[in-house]
Amino acid sequence: MIAPTWLWLSFNVFVLAMLALDLGVFHRKAHVVSLKEALSWSAVWIVLALVFNLGIWHYAGAPKALEFFTGYVIEKSLSVDNVFVFALLFSYFAVPAKYQHKVLFWGVLGALLMRAIMIAAGAALIARFSWIIYVFGAFLILTGVKMIVKRAEEIHPERNPIVRGFKRLMPVTADYRGDSFFVRERGVLMATPLFVVLLLVEFSDLIFAVDSIPAIFAVTSDPFIVYTSNVFAILGLRSLYFALAGVMDKFHYLKIGLGVVLGFVGVKMILGHTGWKIDTLVALGVILLILVVSIVWSLLKPKRPTSPVSRAARARTLRVRRNPALPGR
Repeated sequence: MIAPTWLWLSFNVFVLAMLALDLGVFHRKAHVVSLKEALSWSAVWIVLALVFNLGIWHYAGAPKALEFFTGYVIEKSLSVDNVFVFALLFSYFAVPAKYQHKVLFWGVLGALLMRAIMIAAGAALIARFSWIIYVFGAFLILTGVKMIVKRAEEIHPERNPIVRGFKRLMPVTADYRGDSFFVRERGVLMATPLFVVLLLVEFSDLIFAVDSIPAIFAVTSDPFIVYTSNVFAILGLRSLYFALAGVMDKFHYLKIGLGVVLGFVGVKMILGHTGWKIDTLVALGVILLILVVSIVWSLLKPKRPTSPVSRAARARTLRVRRNPALPGR
């Protein structure tokens, strides 16, 4: 599908208009996003993606529409991993619930720009060096294995090199200043902890994009399909967070499922130029099956509750860590 320039421009104008509507109208004032609101916005983004998918089917045919839908499912499922990290960051820095949407809004905007650059670079590399598809495939398999076998780790944002480097360049206030990212105090421009959280959100998305961008290239090499499916998945990321934030612990096997998905997509990418090529429809069915099994498995075998002593110890650890992390020591 060779998308004309006007289609690229129209799509990006639509995205910017939706983001402006989101921030300028529906979230003009900072407020706590309710579960009902989160589910409503999730439904809106999913419906918009499906309507766009129908448009691709009408103008470009069923194969391209299937590529878009498969890519969208992959990106949507992998974005769940972002949700886990967002929850850890917001908890670690004790970000007030009513300010979390603003952080995710600007985080998503930055993610869209970064992914557009990475998709363009990936498409150029594949067009110039066809063998790099095998490198991407091997990388996805290794990443999937790592995700399956690696246990959950404690998060230490204050050790992040981005945060440490930023604090050397600009002072950070000791606490939040409403929903402001920057404030001027005694003539000195200072960042707030909210901006530090935004930096970490952008950094984490950059790390996740390294996995997700190659994954969708296993489905299609069409830059327009890759870009649009990525954008729709990212646009729904904020509402997905607010919808899942309170129940993520119930899906403790989902991370293993996502690792299996990455490994399978890596295998599909490697076999794509051989006689054992996996059909896109088959790949979609396998991916959906893996996700359903991991979710059902999580519900059938719930995670053992943490003992009260362990929970209290963890809470004390978080409280001790939060204070030195915020002032910019």
